[in-house]
Amino acid sequence: MRNFLALLLVIVLVVFTADPIYAQDVADEASGFQVLKEKFIEGGWMFMSFVLVCLILGLAFCIERIITLNVATTNTDKLLARINDNLSSGDLEGAKEVCRSTQGPTASVLYEGLKNAGGGPEAVEKAIVSYGSVQMGLLEKGLVWISLFIAIAPMLGFMGTVIGMIQAFDKIEAVGDISPTVVAGGIKVALLTTVFGLIVAIILQIFYNYIVSKVDGIVNRMEDASIALVDIMASNNVFK
Repeated sequence: MRNFLALLLVIVLVVFTADPIYAQDVADEASGFQVLKEKFIEGGWMFMSFVLVCLILGLAFCIERIITLNVATTNTDKLLARINDNLSSGDLEGAKEVCRSTQGPTASVLYEGLKNAGGGPEAVEKAIVSYGSVQMGLLEKGLVWISLFIAIAPMLGFMGTVIGMIQAFDKIEAVGDISPTVVAGGIKVALLTTVFGLIVAIILQIFYNYIVSKVDGIVNRMEDASIALVDIMASNNVFK
């Protein structure tokens, strides 16, 4: 994963920083990517690279979480039905094997409940709650880094705004005159860095909200399945 992120970062930086003269001479017929690269360079590519890094790393964490959560999604109704079939025939080990062979945190939590069946319903519920907290922490892994990049990207953009305004005032001080030509360059840098920082934050925020909703959905199904498991075990006289 680290090697992939490093390679992706190098490729994107090379693409954006290569041939700046050509990017600045792009005409009206240029493609959207070329225009984007031109504005990126006009905003100061060395400073804007930090914003780009936030976007790349943030998207990498988002993609990893989305793939992981999709893999972790389990058909709880089907899983509970298979567990019920085994428990109705008195095959507790078969029910455990069903959970072991099923991917996802829900199956792992149900397995912990079945494993503590000998201690009664209280032991089952305690095991489910304890292990459920562990699984929830694993589901939320990486979200703190995504939220960090969401916060840093606009901050870097605002920092670019401040730097651009400082450059504009330095030119005013050097020339001794306030004219649009003197301050236009610094203000343009300030606006471009702010825009890019906000765009990165908006993109990552959309992915972040999707991931959070996905985690909430998995957790809700996990809780419903845990309650249903206790009922299934009680109805099949698993508790002695």
